Amino acid sequence: MTSSTAAAIKQALGAYGETLAARHLVGQGMVLLDRNWRCEAGEIDLVLRDGDVLVVCEVKTRSSLRYGTPHEAVTDIKVARLRRLATRWVADRGVAVRDIRIDLVGIVRPRRGSSLVDHVRGIG
Repeated sequence: MTSSTAAAIKQALGAYGETLAARHLVGQGMVLLDRNWRCEAGEIDLVLRDGDVLVVCEVKTRSSLRYGTPHEAVTDIKVARLRRLATRWVADRGVAVRDIRIDLVGIVRPRRGSSLVDHVRGIG
C-alpha cells in the first residue's frame, strides 16, 4: 500500500467517524452549527449547541484498538488547544454563549459488525 493510499484510507475513516458522531449527537438533541472549522491555530471537528451551551467536539475514529483507544489519543495539550479554538470560533462567529463544553466522541469501526460510539461530555 502506498503512503497516498494509506492517507486516503485514514482520511475516509475520519470523515466516516465525524459523520457518525454528528448523527449521534443530533440524535441526542444537539444542534450542529459547524463542521471542520479551521483557522491558523487548528481545527474543530464539530461545533454544536446543547441547550444554551456551546459544545466543541473532538472526534477520534479507530479501526482497531491496536494503538490504544480513541480516548487515549486526546491529551491535555489537545484539550487546551480546543478551548482556545472554541474562543476563536465564538469571536469569529460573533455569538454570545453562556458556557463552552469540550466533548469527545470516540468511535471504533471494526472490520465486522457495527461501529461502537462512545460520547464523553466535558473532557476538560
